[in-house]
Amino acid sequence: MTISLAHITFDCTDAAVLASFWSGVLDHPVDPDANQFFATVGLRSEPALKPAWMFIAVPEGKTAKNRVHVDLRTADLPTESARVEALGATRIGDFDEYGTKWSTFLDPEGNEFDIGAGMG
Repeated sequence: MTISLAHITFDCTDAAVLASFWSGVLDHPVDPDANQFFATVGLRSEPALKPAWMFIAVPEGKTAKNRVHVDLRTADLPTESARVEALGATRIGDFDEYGTKWSTFLDPEGNEFDIGAGMG
């Protein structure tokens, strides 16, 4: 294969703030030299995240539902759900469909993401 996934990139208002939130969710440090315009998690740290997470400030705000979102998984959905809420996520729903349980959240800038119980 000649194409591979390099980064998950978020447009945002403040790159350092959003990177700090996702750093907490992923339990991985924000890379050095983060600022309000550009920040990464896992690009320059050891061990690296694959893919790395990138945050880039843009002038416009989010106006609609994400067409693509991040799905995370955990063996302990209640504990991890509470942890991401404590970091600043907003829970918008809990679901039990298609043989899978998951919760949907908004990050501090309104980007949707899911955490599933054993989702793979």
